[in-house]
Amino acid sequence: MSTLMEATAPPVVDGEQRRSWAAVFALARFEARDLLQYIPVAATLLFYVGYTGWKLVSPSDGMAAYPALQDVDRATQATPILLGIALFVCVNRAALRSRRRGTDRHFDVLVMEPWRRTVGHVLSVVPFAVLTALVVLTQFTWQALRSGAVGHGSVAELAVAPLYVLLFGALGLLVARLIPSAFAAPIVVIGLFTALLFVSTGTGDAQWSRWLSPVVSETSSSTLPSDLLGRPAAWHALYLAGLVLLAAMAAVVAAGGRSWPLKAGLAGALALALTGAVGQSGGVSPELAAARERATVSPEKEQSCVRHGASQYCAFDEWNARTGTWAGVVDRVQALAGGTAASRPLLVRQRIDARYGLDGDAAIEPSTTPGQVTVGTRWGGNRVPEFAVGVASVLVGGDEKKGSELCDGRVVTVMWLALGRDADPFADLKHVRLDDSLSGPAIALTPTNPVSMSAGQTDVVRELLSRPRGEVTSAVKAHWSQLTAPKVTTAEVARVLGTKVPKGADECGR
Repeated sequence: MSTLMEATAPPVVDGEQRRSWAAVFALARFEARDLLQYIPVAATLLFYVGYTGWKLVSPSDGMAAYPALQDVDRATQATPILLGIALFVCVNRAALRSRRRGTDRHFDVLVMEPWRRTVGHVLSVVPFAVLTALVVLTQFTWQALRSGAVGHGSVAELAVAPLYVLLFGALGLLVARLIPSAFAAPIVVIGLFTALLFVSTGTGDAQWSRWLSPVVSETSSSTLPSDLLGRPAAWHALYLAGLVLLAAMAAVVAAGGRSWPLKAGLAGALALALTGAVGQSGGVSPELAAARERATVSPEKEQSCVRHGASQYCAFDEWNARTGTWAGVVDRVQALAGGTAASRPLLVRQRIDARYGLDGDAAIEPSTTPGQVTVGTRWGGNRVPEFAVGVASVLVGGDEKKGSELCDGRVVTVMWLALGRDADPFADLKHVRLDDSLSGPAIALTPTNPVSMSAGQTDVVRELLSRPRGEVTSAVKAHWSQLTAPKVTTAEVARVLGTKVPKGADECGR
């Protein structure tokens, strides 16, 4: 019996070759089901799907209702990394199963050669990559269907997660063929991440070294127009695809595949990976740098404007649909104002600092143009009351720079205009203040420079927000000139509006 089991396999004919390929796909199905029985794979897969679903149905803040799709596509990339690592370890372990159990020699009597069995292991990872692609597509589509969505996503960015899931599985198999030991996979995982960290640090985080990683995150929280991102996403997808093919082909060749198509495929995969690596390391082109400079310094050259009521709203093309939402906030603020401020035409302009791309969060300098209000590229949540404070400070101070320098009783008027018609003004007062407080001194954020509030001004604003809106609105309109006069004190504003007079002088930030 032992002699029969270890006999040399007979020559393979064409019919047997066809059956052997059917056996390859059968093996791939078996191995895919077997991978699901590994606890690391099952746990990370459930976590990935469950966490993504929870994030979609339970947004953390109001900004989730106003996504920019050029940010959404990148947000799909990081979470599946745990699934990829689990596949790396478990595919490696599955490929070494016969070695651990001492059944390698029994495969010698089968029609399927060792390299075909390796192909089966490679194909077993494909269902997990397909599932990842479906989750990514669902995540992106869910966000794209929101009424507040703007911008454009990138197919290349969306392809990153499925590609590196494939890559991790193929690398696990390659390690099994080169180093047939169960202890090799964890060591290689740690080694790869350590090597990438050292390369990135040693090169000063140069672009070519950063993009060697499967997932390339950015340090900035800013949202830029999609044509100003400057991410070589297509080259990176090509680079990952080349690495996937290279790892898979190398594993097959290491398992005994010596035919010229396999060797040619190995060379082609290497060329593909190198082409992508070179393409993604090009850096910022002069044309892109010039476009970022124009968008920062002269946004009016890149924007189109529409009129809502008496005011004009100028935005980058991808944000044109949002001008009506901005107009609603402006109308709400002006409805509480008195004098000419109630009907004053404003120029609401979208402004960004794109000169550093996604590598920095530069502050936007306040405008000195009378009647111009800055709005950013992010919306929802805290961005709404921040914009309202910016509008109110321009109505009271004349322009953004003067509005941010207010240090007297006019700060009370600004904050009333910004929050007086909110559904939950105390919550917005808390959120618009940097320290999330409702008492004491603080600074109130705007799209540009913040507005400083003293403890006394905070007390007066809180009392105004707790009183009937119509009563306060009538008093503000009737005494508008006095409330917006330069150097009016907080005590005088409190007396005019009938609130408790705070103690102490107007000292901003104290």
